[in-house]
Amino acid sequence: MIVVTERYTCFMIRVKFLLFASILVVMSTDMYAQRRAKVLEESEDTYKTFTSGGITTNTNSGILGGAVFRRSSALSSKLFGKNQYQYLALELVNVKHPKEISQQDFVTGARFVYGKRNYLFVLRPEYGREITLFNRHEDEGISISGIVAAGPSLGLEKPYMVQFQGSDGRVVTRALKIDPSSGSDPYDGAIGAGSFFQGFGQTKIVPGIHLKTAVSFELSAFRDNVTGVEVGFIAEAFTRQVQIMAYSENRSFYSSGYITLYFGSKKR
Repeated sequence: MIVVTERYTCFMIRVKFLLFASILVVMSTDMYAQRRAKVLEESEDTYKTFTSGGITTNTNSGILGGAVFRRSSALSSKLFGKNQYQYLALELVNVKHPKEISQQDFVTGARFVYGKRNYLFVLRPEYGREITLFNRHEDEGISISGIVAAGPSLGLEKPYMVQFQGSDGRVVTRALKIDPSSGSDPYDGAIGAGSFFQGFGQTKIVPGIHLKTAVSFELSAFRDNVTGVEVGFIAEAFTRQVQIMAYSENRSFYSSGYITLYFGSKKR
């Protein structure tokens, strides 16, 4: 009887010891998890403002499509548990017609775009939201954000200037005049394109609106600097057809994909 009692006592001591050890392990694991979460939260790359500028290209432009200024300001509220920012941007881009082809005059060697009537430059103020999808920790990794923004579009329809040489040998630069009913060649006497800086006084304003969605990848190696790439899609509609080309169909609605390379700084 005494032996059984001693064995039972030893068994209960072991059970109590294992139970106490298990409680300690659970408590220490929970404390470590809480501490780890706190460390990660403190090390997250969270800032109050991001200010940057950059260059952009899109499927409706050449290699250099325009310039962009963007600023993101942190909001106190979160969306689906993610940090969100007020997104403001200003873009100035060049939009080209798909039929624009530069040709060379065989006599003078000068180049001009046959059938081009106007340039189209678009000034786009934007307002929207930037949501942090994946945040970086300390100075490592890549921060990924989603962007949705919209705003007015201010289309600037600037005449495409062409140089013409008269019978007296004098060279005159003017906008291309096309009158299909006249039956005359509008390029008679054309010897090349005029200066880009000519014709701004004849610019017409074409208002519109646009919407864009994008994903931003921040690649900066230093915490207070911003270096990144924004990749997205823009849909844009104007109040009338923009007369870019003379012998091709012009549109009032444009859509394009774009890539922006930006640089800047951020503040806590």
